[in-house]
Amino acid sequence: MPQENLPAAKARSNSTPGQRGSHRFKGIVRLSSVSVASVLALLVATSVLPPLVADQSDRALMNAPVTLLTAPISGDVLSMQVNPGTPVTRGTKLVEIGNSRVDRSTAIQLDGNVAEMRERAVGVLRKRESNQAYLANLDQSIHEKATQLEQILKAQISELKANVAEADAVIEQRRLSYDQAAQLASRNVTNANTLKPAKQQLEAAQSAKDAANAKLTQKVSQLEGLSKGIYVGEDLLALAEISQKRREIEFDTQRLTIEEGELHARIRDQGRLLDIENQRLDSLAHTTISAPLTGEVFGISATKGRRVNAGDTLATFVDCERRFVVAIFSYRKAPDLAVGTRVEIEGIDAAGSRGGTVTEILPKTNDRFDDLYAVPFPQTERRELYVLVRPDPETPKVAANGDEVSTCGVGRWVTVTRTNGWVPSISTVWRRGAQVLAEVFDVRPAAATDSLREVHREPQL
Repeated sequence: MPQENLPAAKARSNSTPGQRGSHRFKGIVRLSSVSVASVLALLVATSVLPPLVADQSDRALMNAPVTLLTAPISGDVLSMQVNPGTPVTRGTKLVEIGNSRVDRSTAIQLDGNVAEMRERAVGVLRKRESNQAYLANLDQSIHEKATQLEQILKAQISELKANVAEADAVIEQRRLSYDQAAQLASRNVTNANTLKPAKQQLEAAQSAKDAANAKLTQKVSQLEGLSKGIYVGEDLLALAEISQKRREIEFDTQRLTIEEGELHARIRDQGRLLDIENQRLDSLAHTTISAPLTGEVFGISATKGRRVNAGDTLATFVDCERRFVVAIFSYRKAPDLAVGTRVEIEGIDAAGSRGGTVTEILPKTNDRFDDLYAVPFPQTERRELYVLVRPDPETPKVAANGDEVSTCGVGRWVTVTRTNGWVPSISTVWRRGAQVLAEVFDVRPAAATDSLREVHREPQL
């Protein structure tokens, strides 16, 4: 042994067992302190630094907008064919509502108006038909009287023509007598005063002819007017009165025809209003409500037999066609996660990962904003933001009956990773490490980690 180590060896040989135990305890304490400090430093480093630069986030939640199914009418719920979590397709019949207390006063009034106008139309029709029958009788009477008067006028005309011819003969006779008297007076055979009676007789005969011609002309005019339906003169006075009566009846018939047309038009209008009112009452008395979209039933607010009012919420739907992922990232990753950036989503369904596209970045939300969606957005810490991702469309699943079935997966926690990103989330690393250790040592966890992170919320009505 070297000379310089002799004092130390001598000191150790001279130390007591208690002193040696004390030194060993101090070494263990020192080693434990260093180990704890190292673990704490590692935990602090892994919990603070990676989230600032991580391209991956397991604080991502499946979400979707909600749609309220409201009652269009007041009444009793006759049937409710859905339950929370039931997938539905657009147009599926869900709720049936009946109402036996519908106010039908308007329909009764319209029905009474239609019945009254129909009675008036029938009355007008019967009166118009009576007028038409009366017009037919008047036309027959006018025709008979006109035929009779035509024969009488023709006979009178023939007689007047004979009178005119006779007047012509008398005039010629009177003219010869006057000429003879004038010749005798010019020869002084007779007195010139004898010309005066002859002249007067000639003038009288001429006046008689003129009167006969005037009367003949009058009768001819009456005959021509009779053929044209114009009745002038005392002989045609009765026929003129009948004709005037016929015109009045004809005008009244035309008025009745117009009134009948107006009544039928009003009947059609009132009948159309009555049909619309009956349809409205039928819709108020019974209605079937169908699913407005393809998605899942999120919540039920009414049960069979319950009385509801118009506008009351019956159920809440999750719009699976517009579902998205809301992920939390550090604000430092905002430039790398701009709108349009492609990401990978893990845990979205049993098929594994699926691609997605960033659609929006939100710095924060509020309660009113959260009410528009099925589940509230996860709580962010300081200097964190929301990244909204729309998953790529999936191939529709077809049920046994041929309908498409869509599963939203609302409330499911997933992992979002930026495409070509290389900095993982530490919590994901720890979870995957725990899964590897469980597989190596064949340890089955008591409960799945994802089941502990399910988000539940009552539907916002």
